[in-house]
Amino acid sequence: MDLKELLKLCIDRKASDLHLTENSSPILRVDGKLMLIDKPPLPKEELKKAIYGILTDVQKEMFERDRELDFSLSMEGLDRFRVNVHIQKGSVEAALRRIPHFIPSIEDLGLPPAVLDFARKPSGLVLITGPTGSGKTTTLASMVNIINSERACMMICIEDPIEYVHKNNKAVIKQREVYSDTNSFSEALKRCLRQDPDVIVVGEMRDLETISTALTAAETGHLVLATLHTPDTAQTIERVIDVFPAHQQQQVRLQLSAALQGVVSQTLLPRASGQGRVMASEVLVATPAVRNLIREKAVEQIPTSIQTGVQYGMHTMDMSLKLLYEQGLITYEDAIMQVKNLEEFEQLLRRREER
Repeated sequence: MDLKELLKLCIDRKASDLHLTENSSPILRVDGKLMLIDKPPLPKEELKKAIYGILTDVQKEMFERDRELDFSLSMEGLDRFRVNVHIQKGSVEAALRRIPHFIPSIEDLGLPPAVLDFARKPSGLVLITGPTGSGKTTTLASMVNIINSERACMMICIEDPIEYVHKNNKAVIKQREVYSDTNSFSEALKRCLRQDPDVIVVGEMRDLETISTALTAAETGHLVLATLHTPDTAQTIERVIDVFPAHQQQQVRLQLSAALQGVVSQTLLPRASGQGRVMASEVLVATPAVRNLIREKAVEQIPTSIQTGVQYGMHTMDMSLKLLYEQGLITYEDAIMQVKNLEEFEQLLRRREER
């Protein structure tokens, strides 16, 4: 099996992922759908040999010890790939996510202007959330690009693994890879506060220590950009608070209400044309009213604040879906699969028809 040929095919077909699994032809994910490549099924030993062929000796040792491995792969003439090597029923298998060299702009991604405003904040916490494969890393990279082109500052990015590679422009950017350059997100985040950062980018906030240190950094004058696997803005706030022990949660509410600048929740839907995908989003801006809801344990009222906060750049996921449907970018069927409140969504559509 020629792995480089498969990676080139992944790029040529504009696939987001390549999956290598025993006794199956290689599989591509194109526009969110899985497609078998017209190649013979991969026998166990041949598959292991091909995957081990892209590992260094150190990576092989780590994989055989931990039975899991994440790393980034770069081959001459190809895009970068984020690679996860794992074992399934005793077979060594891999999932490879394509990371294009080109970093799209906020406008290219179809994100709202509020995301630009978040990138230009001098300090505070900005969270990018959504399910796996919803483009959070790309949104984060676009925000880093904006800062890099506009602000002379020190940026420290902690990633697992490094995906998009940034070059210094106005900013100095240090990209640190977990397990290669540092032992963990929490350790790197704690240490980076002594490295004179203005902006800190956390690839994923996974545990209490990482979230706690990120909050402290945002409180003390740094701009912190981070991702979380949460489905909407209200649940994002709850996740950050709930990760702490009960006796600390009131203090965390106070910290979060002061430090938070905004939350962007996003998902990708197939285009109505059948070619490509389009982003739907929900935006929460930390207005005084929103900060008060966080302090007063009234997070369940945040969706109402978003609905009434359009003048501040906020919108719900249902509003975003309505707009995409009206523009003909997504089908009604795909829209209603994502809506949070179907009755409210139908009312939004009826109001438009009445006008």
